[in-house]
Amino acid sequence: MRVYIFICGLTILAMGGAAPSLLERPDAMGFLQGALQLGGGMVICGIFSIKMQWHGIIGAGILALLGAARGLGNVPGLAKFLTGERPRGVAPLLEMGVTLISLLLLVKVIRALYQERTRRMREAAAQEE
Repeated sequence: MRVYIFICGLTILAMGGAAPSLLERPDAMGFLQGALQLGGGMVICGIFSIKMQWHGIIGAGILALLGAARGLGNVPGLAKFLTGERPRGVAPLLEMGVTLISLLLLVKVIRALYQERTRRMREAAAQEE
């Protein structure tokens, strides 16, 4: 799980690093700032999960939830991009990429939390017997 958190964070950081060469200056700086915050936070959560595994994983899940929720607001921009209206360049594609990465990480974190809950419940039931 830690590796997945690091990969997601570094991918978002790389997308932010590519933004200045792909987008116009105002859009690029906004996307870069958001990518540095979200991707950097995920990398920090990955580092934090080395010492306290579940705290780092839950923190990454919360960041993924915030990133996905923010990105879902950009769906109308993607629809315009796909229909041929492209006043913002490729920004909607980059935003949707970050949204998909965040959604995938969120699903993976939720799945890991459910698996841990089931493991603890089975462990508690085995101790009661």
